Amino acid sequence: MSSTREKAQLMSASEMDRTLVRLAHEVLEKSSDHKSLAFIGIRRRGVPMAQRLAAKIESLENIAVPVGVLDINLYRDDLSTVGPKPVVSGTQIDFPIQGKDVILMDDVLYTGRTIRAALDALFELGRPARVQLLVLIDRGHRELPIEAQYVGRKIPTSSREIIEVKFREIDEVEKVLLVERID
Repeated sequence: MSSTREKAQLMSASEMDRTLVRLAHEVLEKSSDHKSLAFIGIRRRGVPMAQRLAAKIESLENIAVPVGVLDINLYRDDLSTVGPKPVVSGTQIDFPIQGKDVILMDDVLYTGRTIRAALDALFELGRPARVQLLVLIDRGHRELPIEAQYVGRKIPTSSREIIEVKFREIDEVEKVLLVERID
């Protein structure tokens, strides 16, 4: 079993917040119909991003963007390697996605497989007018033709490196780290 060591802190809490403010402005600029917007966070760390961006947009423009939570565990293509019984925390989307301009959110975009699973899960719930992707970090190494329309930061990594995003709501600390696998 390999462990990891921290190589660098890539973002502090204040840098993360500034990035989310910029992303909120980008979403507002690129969305023609703010009333059809809906944010869906991929469980775990996509959820606090979606909630925070919705709050920022509400404070900037007084627009309430509905926020949903998408659990993709049953849609993963590596389900058999995750464990004998995947933990399903449940999808919580309390609004119809039919015809919505959905912005799917996750913390890190890597191979694209998580997003593929999220799209499968999302389309079982209805047919949005459009689906876009927003990520805090794009680290490259795509295995599927998936691209984010909104990116906080692009950080090229080696295959031995891992990006760890920490949110107060989940990790009780706020930062983005670059760590490296050590065997």
